Parts: sequence; structure tokens; C-alpha cells
Amino acid sequence: MLDFAIFAVTFLLALVGAVLYLYPASRQASGIPGITPTEEKDGNLPDIVNSGSLHEFLVNLHEQYGPVVSFWFGRRLVVSLGTVDVLKHHINPNKTSDPFETMLKSLLRYQSGAGNVSENHMRKKLYENGVTDSLQSNFPLLLKLSEELADKWLSYPETQHVPLSQHMLGFAMKSVTQMVLGSTFEDEQEVIHFQKNHGTVWSEIGKGFLDGSLDKSATRKKQYEDALVQLESILKKIIKERKGRNFSQRVFIDSLVQGNLNDQQILEDSMIFSLAGCIITAKLCTWAICFLTTSEEVQNKLYKEIDQIFGKGPITPEKIEQLRYCRQVLCETVRSAKLTPVSARLQDTEGKIDQFIIPRETLVIYALGVVLQDPNVWPSPYEFDPDRFVDDSVMKTFSSLGFSGTQACPELRLAYVVATVLLGVLVKRLHLLPLEGQVTETKYELVTSSREEAWITVSKRC
Repeated sequence: MLDFAIFAVTFLLALVGAVLYLYPASRQASGIPGITPTEEKDGNLPDIVNSGSLHEFLVNLHEQYGPVVSFWFGRRLVVSLGTVDVLKHHINPNKTSDPFETMLKSLLRYQSGAGNVSENHMRKKLYENGVTDSLQSNFPLLLKLSEELADKWLSYPETQHVPLSQHMLGFAMKSVTQMVLGSTFEDEQEVIHFQKNHGTVWSEIGKGFLDGSLDKSATRKKQYEDALVQLESILKKIIKERKGRNFSQRVFIDSLVQGNLNDQQILEDSMIFSLAGCIITAKLCTWAICFLTTSEEVQNKLYKEIDQIFGKGPITPEKIEQLRYCRQVLCETVRSAKLTPVSARLQDTEGKIDQFIIPRETLVIYALGVVLQDPNVWPSPYEFDPDRFVDDSVMKTFSSLGFSGTQACPELRLAYVVATVLLGVLVKRLHLLPLEGQVTETKYELVTSSREEAWITVSKRC
């Protein structure tokens, strides 16, 4: 459905495991530099676990062996690509269906697979139109929720600590569920119920499937299956309600309902978009605010842009595209946080990268987190510097990786706009301040997050 997915594979290798389970492949090594299996049965899984995450494992592997490396998952060869040049070389001839969608469907135990090229193109257009219509129709809602959050923070004493991750997840759940699924989620209890089930399902994706721990725990398995059934029940009810009817407030699911899709496809696509859209939006907003609290210069520059464009007036959809520096801040947030650090694609036919042959049906990892901090592409890569995106060539490189422009996935496109409105409201009214002495440790999962709660304080902007 998408030309190039930017979503992540966790260190738990759920996505990897799903690919290798679904597709048989040759166990033949291809002469690509890398490491031999640590264990016959598990391959290099112990090395990945010892590294802390798949991303951290790949950082070390590419530092040692170069841009094209290999390792083993079980008895299966996996190839990882770790520079912009080799990624571009591989992406261009391998534009097939979205690998994240395919793997997430398998992890959710869904059966329908990707269609042909024409069907994938059609569904991509449905996604694009759905995001556009939803953003246009629900802009007042998004602004209202952002203002409510600012009011809530302003009601706190200036010394009160704000649990940023928790608040951003709640904000994302409220905004994304209403924009994607409609007025059902105007009821806060419905949002809370959805969030609870969403958390149960999301936490098991990438945790219990690979090692079989979910199947070994009857309690966990029942909780997961019950949560998934409840989410599906909610979506089925919404699909039924919105079929054959026109609503004044368009939401994302309307595009799917009115497209040439059967009920199961609508259910699966809306489930995947809801699961991923909420998390990506929440983490993008969390990281953006974290970086703003630690860079007073960037925050002041963003405030000046917001003040120059909107002045004393409200934030409007007509002017939001003028927030160029805000977009640079969000792009740099995605890069610096390595928001989605790994992606993957199946090698459809035998291919060649540099002098190396990649056998057919090899799993190819896109080490995006490695690429996003390559000093040859991003000078001072560990510095948060939105000004790097003033350069059109830098933005072009970023877009080629699937993080912006026409290559960006719909969930990230939605998250960019939601985060822009939220930052516009918050920075216009508040100083965002760090918690003194706090050290934010990173946890690399399907979407990168802070290992512990990220705390901030706020004060009213005069």
C-alpha cells in the first residue's frame, strides 16, 4: 500500500519473526560481511538481546563491518543496509506493498494479504484522501483539544511537574480516535476504554509472538485476545454506522468505507491506522516538546515564527503551512529521536548491493536509526539542530527515507499536522521548561520512546 514504510522492527524482532515465518528462504550465506551465528537454533538473537535492542545491535554491526552487513536470525540469513546510498539502491527496484502493514496483519492474525499493484495504488490514494479530509474537517476539534491541554497546564502551579508522556498519549488518543473513527470518541469513557485495549494489544505486538511467551501464558493470551476482540467490535460497529451515510464531519474511516474495499479490509486497515496513528502521534509530540525544553534558542525561534504568522489571532488551517520552522523542528525531532529506527523488506528476487548478491527471499533490514545519525550525511548528528533542514538537499534525503513529502506514510503525515497545531498552541501561550537533573533514557521499540516518564514544567508566556 505504501511505497516505503518507515515503521520499526523492535529488538524483540516480532516483525522479523513474522517475515521469516511467512516466507521460506535459502539458508545459504552470501559472502556479505557480518557475524556468524552465536547459537545454532537462535542465530544472533543472544547478541541482539545483549545489545539492548535491534537498533543498538545494528549500530555496532555497521560500525564494525560497513554499510552492508549480515547476521542470523535462527538459521536464516538477514541483511542490513546502513547508509543512504545503499538504501536508495535497494528501495528503488523493490517498491512493493508496505512491509509493516503485511507483518502487523500477520501479528494480529489477520488473513488478507496485499493486493496487486493497482489495488495497492488505489488503497494508497484512499489513505491519502482519508488523511486530507479528516484534517480539513476536524481542524477545529484539534485546535480545541490543544487549547484545553494548554488551559490545563496553565492551571498548575509553576513548580508542578507535568508527566509529559502520559499527557501526550491521552491527547493523541482523544484527537486521533475522533479524527480517524468519529464522534463515538467524543465520550471520554469511550476514549479511556479504547486506550486500555489499545495498550494491551500494542504491548503484546513485538513482545509475546517471537518467543512464544504469549501462548505459554494463558492469562496474557486471554487478555490480548479479549482486547483485540473489543477493538474489532468497536470498529465493526463504526463501519456499520458510517456505511451508506454522509456525515458533515468527515473522518479517516469514511474514505475506506466509501472505497472499493470489503468489510474485512476496512476493519484491518482502520485497525492498523488506529494502532499506529495514536502511538506515532503521541511519541512525536512527546519528543518534540522534550527537545524544545532543552533548547531555549530553538523554542524562542519557534515562538517568533508563530507570533509573526498568527499574532494575537487564532491558529488557522490557511496559515499553518507557513510554519516552516515548525516543520523543521518536527523533522529534526524524528531524526534525533530516531522515531522509527528500523524497517524491513523482503527481497522479492535475487538482487545486488555494491558487489554483494542478496539471495531471493532474504529479509533486508533498513537500519534507519543508523542512517539518521550518519555524520557523513548529518553533520554533528547528535546535536538537535532544526536549521539543518533549511538545505533543500537535506530535506530531499530525509524524504527519500520515507520521513517527509510524498514518501511519508499517512500515519506520520497525520502526526505532523497534529503536532504542529499542538506546538503552535503551547508555544504561543507557554514556556516549556525542563526538569532540572532529569536524564531521558531511550527505549527502542516499534516506535522509540523514553524509558521512564518524561517530566517537564511550564510557565505562562507574557
